[in-house]
Amino acid sequence: MNYESPLTYDKIDKITFENFRGLEFFKKTLYGNKQFAYVVTTIETDIEKDSVSIISLFHPSRSYVYNTHSNSKELLTHEKYHIKITELYVRKIKAKLVTLQNPSEENIEDVISQMLQAENEYQRKYDYDTFHSYVLSEQKRYQKEVDSLLESLTRFKEPKIKLNE
Repeated sequence: MNYESPLTYDKIDKITFENFRGLEFFKKTLYGNKQFAYVVTTIETDIEKDSVSIISLFHPSRSYVYNTHSNSKELLTHEKYHIKITELYVRKIKAKLVTLQNPSEENIEDVISQMLQAENEYQRKYDYDTFHSYVLSEQKRYQKEVDSLLESLTRFKEPKIKLNE
C-alpha cells in the first residue's frame, strides 16, 4: 500500500503530484489529454456545546494523477485550487455559524449541509469554466477570486470557532 494520511490546508504549499497516490483510473485520457488529475477533498466537522471545529482535508490516497512524472505547473495549480475552494467553504461555514443567534445542533447541521452543497456546485462550475485548467483566462480569474475570498475570511482560519460570542 502507498497510503498517505489526509493533509490539512496549512500543508498546501508542500503538495506535489507525488502526493497523488490513489489507484489508477480506468481512463487513460481526459478529452484526449494524457495529463490529468483527480483530487479528493472533504470537510470534517465536530459540533460541541459552545464551539464547532471545521477543517478541510486533502486525501492523497484517494487523489490521482495519470502521469506522476508530470511537471505541469498549470495542472497542479488547478488541482490545488480545488483544495483552496474547499478551505474557502470551511471559512464561509464558520462565518455563517458565528452569526447564528442561539444555535442548535440542527441549525448548525443545516448551515453545514447548505454550504457543502454550495461548495460542490462551485467546484463543478470551476472545472466547467476552466475546462479542467485548459482555459487559462478563467483559471486566472478563479485564482484571483478564491485568493481574495480566502484573504477576506482570514479571521476564520483556525479550526475551532466559539459560538454565541
